[in-house]
Amino acid sequence: MPILRKATPHHKESVTVRELLDCPVKFRVLTGDVGLDNLITDKSLHRPQLALAGYTEFFTHYRVQLFGNTEFYYLKSLDPERRLRAFAYICEFTIPCIVCANDHALDDDLVEQAKAHGIAVLVTEYDTTKAIYLLSEFLDDQFAVQTSVHGSFVDVYGVGMLFTGGSGIGKSEIALDLVERGHRLVADDIVMLTKKRESILMGTGTSLVRHFMEIRGLGVIDVRQMFGIRSIRFQKRLEIIVELEIYDPTKEYNRTGLDEYMQELLGVEIQTVRLPIIPGKNITVISETIALNYLLKTYGYNASKVFADRLQDEIERRAQQKGATDNRHVQYFQSDDE
Repeated sequence: MPILRKATPHHKESVTVRELLDCPVKFRVLTGDVGLDNLITDKSLHRPQLALAGYTEFFTHYRVQLFGNTEFYYLKSLDPERRLRAFAYICEFTIPCIVCANDHALDDDLVEQAKAHGIAVLVTEYDTTKAIYLLSEFLDDQFAVQTSVHGSFVDVYGVGMLFTGGSGIGKSEIALDLVERGHRLVADDIVMLTKKRESILMGTGTSLVRHFMEIRGLGVIDVRQMFGIRSIRFQKRLEIIVELEIYDPTKEYNRTGLDEYMQELLGVEIQTVRLPIIPGKNITVISETIALNYLLKTYGYNASKVFADRLQDEIERRAQQKGATDNRHVQYFQSDDE
């Protein structure tokens, strides 16, 4: 049974327009503080093209409304009275904000109409495509499903490894040893995992713990201050879970590597290695080996499969050659007696 302890998955119900100002899109606000506390409850964006023409039956007003060239030049093509009437079609709804791309600024009378209805108007110099991409990426992250797990998360040779196991089994000590060997700590004790897109889990620490670590018998240490900026990361993709458990002689462990064990987190399958702990076992070196082996598999080389094929070839050779024995790997020893 998995020993990974997970919290109940959750996600944000809403974000404010004010929080939207912290996204990678550079905004200038045309409506002052008006509407900045409006709630955004959906991660998708909406282009209000038909709504401006008066067809509002399927108008998803609760989304961020993005004005590109189509919306802007349509309004420009109307006379002032019709322009106000067209803009009023969407202002009658509860809209969190309007984002104008391509540095298009709405006319003052339209801005005043938006302010009167409590709608924030933001302008960005980015073109429509780039604005949609960056806003969608930001909102997707804000509304993404999250959970917290108990363990130590370390970047080992660029591979995100989460060490899990029972309390006191040595997760933090292994992470500390890896940091001392030049690898980078992402989080210890509580790891926050967020689902990005459909198959990626990103991990980070909590705002309280950050890169502090508790070592039993020693106390709390600050990894960043002790080992320097090279020893930490703020975020990393989760690629391998290493489950640490006390060695049980009655239990079978994977010895060939042909059967991969996967564990599901937030609907994403993560490769998992069950690692038995016995006195004198160098878990740090084994962890580095797990990371390197994962990289080899990622780039197309599976040592377990290669060895299994070799073994099968040898079985077939011995079946054909009666009395065949093992061959030396070195066929001829040269005059080197070292």
